[in-house]
Amino acid sequence: MEAHTREYLEGRFGDYYRGADVALPPTPERREWGYIPWSAGGTTMVRHQSLLDIGNLGDFLTRTAPQHVYFSAARFNDPGAGTMDEKGWQSADLVFDLDADHLPGVDPETTSYADMLAACKDDLLSLLDILENDFDFTDTQVVFSGGRGYHVHVRDENVRELDSDARREIVDYVRAIDLDVEGLIGTESNRGTTRRVLRRHGGWGARVHDRLLELAENLREMEEEAALERLQELQGIGDGRAKTILGQIHNNFEAIREGNVEAGGPGTRILVNALAEEAITAETAPIDEPVTTDTKRLIRLPGSLHGGSGLRVKTLERDEVADFDPLEDAIPDRFRGEKIKIRVTEPGPVEFDGDSFTLSAGDQSVKECLGVFLMARGRAEKETK
Repeated sequence: MEAHTREYLEGRFGDYYRGADVALPPTPERREWGYIPWSAGGTTMVRHQSLLDIGNLGDFLTRTAPQHVYFSAARFNDPGAGTMDEKGWQSADLVFDLDADHLPGVDPETTSYADMLAACKDDLLSLLDILENDFDFTDTQVVFSGGRGYHVHVRDENVRELDSDARREIVDYVRAIDLDVEGLIGTESNRGTTRRVLRRHGGWGARVHDRLLELAENLREMEEEAALERLQELQGIGDGRAKTILGQIHNNFEAIREGNVEAGGPGTRILVNALAEEAITAETAPIDEPVTTDTKRLIRLPGSLHGGSGLRVKTLERDEVADFDPLEDAIPDRFRGEKIKIRVTEPGPVEFDGDSFTLSAGDQSVKECLGVFLMARGRAEKETK
């Protein structure tokens, strides 16, 4: 990035902070603070700062107009101390990070920024489903990171003192790492006998059971040949087992509804295993493990600007997530309404502010919010003429 572009962005970030009301996180005086200034190279973080060191947050942001701003998930006795041992760790929020660059099946080289963000939001919804329904977390904050994904801060009191190992167990559950399918099956007494059934009242057992019911209901509506073909698409199910399973679905649907894995012979258990694999593929959330397990992690400050996009690090209410469009809804109002001149250095497709178009190389006059976005992402420089 050229010096005059960097100076322009620093100035406009300062203008944004002059009119912004950036809220402090809970117990801000116990958090470590860090920031990256608009210096050449732009990667050196100033950290080991306390709120006492930086003073009034609004004044600090206006004065320094940083490229990136962070605070610690942890609470410390002395957050401004120069080493982690000296800080005196007290507790930490449980933080989850979803990054579009790390999603399975997404190639950053061939997938557009907009499409990566859309895929990331799908995984965010899966993550929230698990956190809300499986863990019953209630004190959560959902944040668009301003860059490639989303953060979820969990501040329920019963998670704050978990160590890294306990947090890793939560990661393993969310990502269904080494999921024990056998553990999804329990025993149930029925008219004096004991039978093995899916644990269908919550967790991964309930997800597999939902898929089992949906598949069974669909198969009942299909022609026999099509139903058998659908069953044989699942791993481990050949023609003979498919016919046995389909007969069970038609003749004893109530057993399927009850999650009985013994009804219909071994084919039903094989079907459950296959559906468990489908559930793992479709409903896990590919969270970044080091972020969640690190009890002293620095995370982006909601309400700040992301120096790699010019977008807001935006807090979302739970009912806003489904319809949220980061490339429109996270654009700062401060950067709307004016046009600026830029020199496009990386031409090509752009999706931004509800519009899609192809950008040509060279001098352009564009909306300032688009210009800031392109300059921050390294696709343009500020034109000085």
